[in-house]
Amino acid sequence: MKDLLIGFVRFTLNQDKTIRRHFIKNYICSALAVPAVLAFSLFAYAAEQRGVVQSGGTPIASSTVTLYSAGSLKGIPAVALGAAQSDDNGKFNIVYTPPLDTKAVLYLIADGDINVTQNPIRLATVLGDAPIPAEVVINERTATASAYAMAQFISGRNITGTSPGLQNAAATVRNLVDITTGKVGQVLSNSPNGMETSTMSQLNTLANMLAACVSTLGACQSLFALATPPGGSTPQDTLQAVVNIAHYPWQNVALLYALSKSGPYSPVLASAPDAWTLAIKYIGNGQEFDGPGNMAIDKYGNVWITNNYEFNSDPFQSVCGGKLLLALTPTGADVPGAPFSGGGIDGPGFGIGIDPNGDIWIGNYGFQGKGCTTPPSSNSVSKFSSAGIALSPVTGFTNGNIRSPQGTASDKLGNIWIANYDNNSITQYPLGNSNTPLIFSNVGLDKPFGLAIDAKGNAWIASSGNDSVVALAPGGSPIAGSPFTGGGLNSPLGIAVDSVGNVWTANSLGGSVTLIKGSSHSPRQLVGGGMTKPWGIAVDGDDNVWVANFEGQRLTQLCGARPSKCPPGYKTGDPISPATGYTSDALVRNTGVAIDPSGNVWVANNWKSVPVQTNPGGDGMVVFIGLAAPVKTPLIGPPQQPEPDYSSAVDAFNTYYAQYSSFFGTKSGYVTTGITSDGSTYYVQWFTNGVALVAWTDGNMYVYYYGSWYPAGVSWK
Repeated sequence: MKDLLIGFVRFTLNQDKTIRRHFIKNYICSALAVPAVLAFSLFAYAAEQRGVVQSGGTPIASSTVTLYSAGSLKGIPAVALGAAQSDDNGKFNIVYTPPLDTKAVLYLIADGDINVTQNPIRLATVLGDAPIPAEVVINERTATASAYAMAQFISGRNITGTSPGLQNAAATVRNLVDITTGKVGQVLSNSPNGMETSTMSQLNTLANMLAACVSTLGACQSLFALATPPGGSTPQDTLQAVVNIAHYPWQNVALLYALSKSGPYSPVLASAPDAWTLAIKYIGNGQEFDGPGNMAIDKYGNVWITNNYEFNSDPFQSVCGGKLLLALTPTGADVPGAPFSGGGIDGPGFGIGIDPNGDIWIGNYGFQGKGCTTPPSSNSVSKFSSAGIALSPVTGFTNGNIRSPQGTASDKLGNIWIANYDNNSITQYPLGNSNTPLIFSNVGLDKPFGLAIDAKGNAWIASSGNDSVVALAPGGSPIAGSPFTGGGLNSPLGIAVDSVGNVWTANSLGGSVTLIKGSSHSPRQLVGGGMTKPWGIAVDGDDNVWVANFEGQRLTQLCGARPSKCPPGYKTGDPISPATGYTSDALVRNTGVAIDPSGNVWVANNWKSVPVQTNPGGDGMVVFIGLAAPVKTPLIGPPQQPEPDYSSAVDAFNTYYAQYSSFFGTKSGYVTTGITSDGSTYYVQWFTNGVALVAWTDGNMYVYYYGSWYPAGVSWK
């Protein structure tokens, strides 16, 4: 047990790494005073939040509306900023002191009529970060949009998560609904969404389920029973019910649909869907997407996308290779300055990755439509900065015998690995240096396609021409047992690794995925979940597996390496998505798939459903909202859940402060050192807003926030 004295307070670190506080009687300090001082110092000025609580257009009176600031680190709870009661017209006005942190995500929860005992009505809306509108509407539609967009961050009435995933999820709410009116949001209500897809109707149908409970409390019992998670507790309010539906969209679909057949929101679904997922389509500026092949997501959640062909809306007009690097914000708009050109980009395919410096690498496979008069050279890779500036020459980088490159990925050292589809080799640019290429040939490859890097730095390559997977050590030599065959491997394309060392490949022929166990390297075939010509594959932050299908307009979900993160009774490899997959009429023929820091699943609409070979390219990206466990991006190596980055020993506090200055405010003074009761050294950094960071030499770090201590959970050594 370790004791230390900080100011007027002595803290004890127990053997179980929890902290006890002991207040020194000789000083004027109390357990109540500390949080009050902290709360005062974290906020600046008074503000008002006005709005109205409604069911459809009918006001809900006597509702208790609470304004919260979401927790900004994992495990840190949301903070109530103020509350008010709605009047007979459903209107409320909350006076509060806003957080100094301009990235703080605010949200409102409206609990039902205080005059009704155990009222099950709970609605919500997410306001997002500053600036926020002065007046808002809370209704069943905003509650549904909030539940789906924040599905990976909400528990009960508490929303908490790390940046940028939490902020991006909050911004996505506004794509689904207009929080100032409670109507469908502009992005969802207009092309390429609107009446062109079923998502708007699905959102309204879900909202009508809640409205039935709001209007007739007796209907709540049926809703809550059907929204009870497998092996879990029955929800006690409408918000938790719709959160559960978002988490388990395949459960009780038809029975839930029956609850929604009347209600105030329209248009609605004419029949039950295969699952209660919400998928939204993004097309950037509307004149750029033509055959998006694959994507990589940067640290801000921006999505960088390869584009097979030059844009032409006429499928009967012959097109040549795409010469643009596309980039969308987390909410689907073009990144400022996008799309980007130059750097030799020409007909890129499946190959795209981001290195540790944030630079983007693209394999120029050489896609072209039938009849193209200026075919691409198919012998280069391109490099762009995180700002979209071309860093490669106008010819691209050609050193290293590049030929029709597909899979392109960086390892954690910044070595760039490139799969050469047409000459059956791998090119490596050590530390990203194209002038000193290494070429690995005669390693068992035939038409290498997807490429993934595991935690040891080994490169795993889907060898589509000989139904195998090749694994190369960091130096380029095959690992023991490579190439791996069997287990249903059949023209594998996409490939991904999980956090425990397993390798997953999508078999484009045979409708299956092959799992190569990390411990034994024994391949095993997995089927079901709607797999139809699987192409791209990704692993989320819970190690569950997601498959993009080139046929069937569907997304597949499989239980991954940690069955505890799957529904009860599921084993590794079991399909979670229904036999149809998660379908969406926004999808066409899909290739790449990736998970962002908000838990959204991005899918590339690569080819039209009925392709014409002069210009077969599909249009846009389809995003399944809040469906997966968030992933730290950029993805370099195995997936990790997003976490704050604690680093570099004693000066970790300076690093931490630089990365999270908006949260911690102004740094004050210096790093304080001292000796604990058992002789260990500790380090303390205080900030002017009252937040403290404390670390011991055993590598544990703790955050003092709103009067409580929280273990950071990540070593700073």
